[in-house]
Amino acid sequence: MTAPSVLIHRDQSLLAKAAAARLVTRLVDVQAAAGGAHLVLTGGGVGTAVLEEIAATPARDAVDWGHLDIWWGDERYLPSGHEERNETGARRALLDHVDVDPKRVHPMPSSDSGLSPEDAAEQYAAELRAATRPEDHGVVPSFDVLMLGLGPDTHVASLFPGMPALYEEERPVVAVHGAPKPPPTRISLTLPAIRTAREVWIVAAGESKAGAVHLALSDAGPVQVPSAGARGRQRTLFLLDRAAAGGLPPEMGRIASP
Repeated sequence: MTAPSVLIHRDQSLLAKAAAARLVTRLVDVQAAAGGAHLVLTGGGVGTAVLEEIAATPARDAVDWGHLDIWWGDERYLPSGHEERNETGARRALLDHVDVDPKRVHPMPSSDSGLSPEDAAEQYAAELRAATRPEDHGVVPSFDVLMLGLGPDTHVASLFPGMPALYEEERPVVAVHGAPKPPPTRISLTLPAIRTAREVWIVAAGESKAGAVHLALSDAGPVQVPSAGARGRQRTLFLLDRAAAGGLPPEMGRIASP
């Protein structure tokens, strides 16, 4: 796993704009080299704000949206179209405004799919396996960018501290029951699946995240601090605003915008 780099922006608005610009550039570069790309989206306020900023910038047209596979790191097990589903927020913020290929948008199953949470997790794992290439050397694609939000309790995706999913070593996707943040039933990528990504970006804003950011960058174990186990193979970025970075020593981060 790679050692994290920390970039600090003045406020949440500027963080979202900068992360959007960075993501557009990264996708364009990957597609220029490989033809296509795999992106994993996150929900939450900042994650959705990044997508809104992409939709608002003319630079979005530089991305070949028809050759982009879009995945999710986790999902609330709610009916299709529910306001609290990450998929719903992503479609409203960005995906409904760009020319994506519907066959390359891969939402996690909803609670009205007729599947149990466990079957839904296995179905998503099968979809990931079907998208792998020989060079991926695994059961999920080598995601080019995997974005994650960060909870005040240090959770990423739907991997909450101390929960059984954090002990999973084999399955790339699991059902989560009894999540401390509602709704209690979710589907999530596991840490081994997250670590297959070439780049992992953890995006966080606000003073309430400062303690979690500090722990995520510590030597804590991932069972107690799940975000400490979320790392990319080639790069790990913590994209923060000043408030979220408030608990870090000055030498740990680079000020990206004064």
